[in-house]
Amino acid sequence: MTTDLQDYSHKRYNILTGEWVLVSPHRAKRPWQGQNETVSNEVRPAHDASCYLCAGNTRINGEENPNYEDVFVFTNDFAALQTNSKNFSVNDGLLIAQSEQGICKVICFSPDHSKSLADMDAKDIEKVVFAWQKEYKELAENELINYVQIFENKGAVMGCSNPHPHGQIWSQTTLPNEVDKKDQQQLTYYNKNKSSLLGDYLKQELTKQERIIFENDAFVVLIPFWAIWPFETMIAPKAQQNSILDLEGKDSFLFAEAISVITKAYDKLFNTSFPYSSGIHQAPTNRKNNNHWHWHMIFYPPLLRSASVKKFMVGYEMFGSPQRDITPEIAANMLKELI
Repeated sequence: MTTDLQDYSHKRYNILTGEWVLVSPHRAKRPWQGQNETVSNEVRPAHDASCYLCAGNTRINGEENPNYEDVFVFTNDFAALQTNSKNFSVNDGLLIAQSEQGICKVICFSPDHSKSLADMDAKDIEKVVFAWQKEYKELAENELINYVQIFENKGAVMGCSNPHPHGQIWSQTTLPNEVDKKDQQQLTYYNKNKSSLLGDYLKQELTKQERIIFENDAFVVLIPFWAIWPFETMIAPKAQQNSILDLEGKDSFLFAEAISVITKAYDKLFNTSFPYSSGIHQAPTNRKNNNHWHWHMIFYPPLLRSASVKKFMVGYEMFGSPQRDITPEIAANMLKELI
């Protein structure tokens, strides 16, 4: 990698969204006198009687959780999207709105309240993958649903209100903003080149080996060239697959292994339970030909320099474009050394 990218301010292009990120590597040396987050490495019990997600406990709506032994999925008690929302639209000059319907679910990764994905072995994470596949397939068969968003918020600093290991699945009638951008970018490239945009990108990254953190027979874990968050990573299948339903043979375990490796590396980086938001972007369920899609999972961790110093998306990031200091190449090397 040219040293210019490590020494001087520049912009990097996100091929999946068509947007730019400002990189300022020289700023990584600036002293920090800003806010320091409270670091909590509390040891949680395997079962918390006050937790709404623990096995056998009663949730806020009065329903009792089963005594589940691995993965448990239920419809969100406080869903952001409704199936019975009235169908309407507003088109009053420049005042435009339309109704949105959907189904929101919660997925508990483990009955053990003390764990996170980083504490689970790959075989147990594979059970989570199987649950993701089942939910994606069932929701895709609902004519109301045109997109299924699987995600996890880990840690209080990412707004997670319950430390029990869990994620969410929101499904809806239209494509959300980030997915719509990636849909258009991948479609344009596919129509022009008759190949996968992300697949061709991965081939280049695997050749250069500058941002690769880990790889197995089916998956690669890397920091994207255009990454915004300091230790942002992506897990993607080496072969083009439209969605997680295309996982075959050992693929589901190898995907789980990739999740296990990167989450464990995160926890080692600053010796803390590493917070992040993660999500899977994959083909819409809109019953169209989505052969241009190459699914992938992204991790957006907020920590910048230590367990107590986070990256803030404010000021220029809000009014101009995203900006980062530490380069993706340096961040990749730091994580790779921990594996």
